[in-house]
Amino acid sequence: MTEKKPEVWLRGPVDNIPALLQPVAHALLQAREEINLLMEDFPAALLWEKPGGVASPGFHLQHIRGVIERLLTYAGGEMLNAEQLSDLKKEGQPPSTFCTVSDLLTPLNQQVDKAIAQLSNTDENILTAFRGVGRAQLPSTVLGLLVHAAEHTQRHTGQLLVTVKWLKSERA
Repeated sequence: MTEKKPEVWLRGPVDNIPALLQPVAHALLQAREEINLLMEDFPAALLWEKPGGVASPGFHLQHIRGVIERLLTYAGGEMLNAEQLSDLKKEGQPPSTFCTVSDLLTPLNQQVDKAIAQLSNTDENILTAFRGVGRAQLPSTVLGLLVHAAEHTQRHTGQLLVTVKWLKSERA
């Protein structure tokens, strides 16, 4: 029997992540673990189902990846590019070809890896630096964007958990 590990935040510091950004890394890594465990053996046929009109599991998987990417783009002082804007418009829409759970988990996992790499390269001295969000350049900071990436990821992880359990229980 596999021994259950403590939650990520109770395993100590994540290597190479500045101290002030440890909670962001912990939240992103915890979400990834929970999502991958939750989606084991989840049927691809249910990815785009919306029980009770809530967002589909496929949407949550696309959205979590996309939000992390977009918020970290802003945190890096950049604007979204055409591909990111196009991806945003596609969130929640099934791909035109058959899509597996792995087709959605792989890019999400890769995005978390990119986020951890960006956190490791973030100088704590710039955490309060202004960062504009979107075309309107709404005010935020590097830290605000990184924290929001973590908390938004956790919010959608919780929604995904409920939706997946709901769909599995309907199918049983």
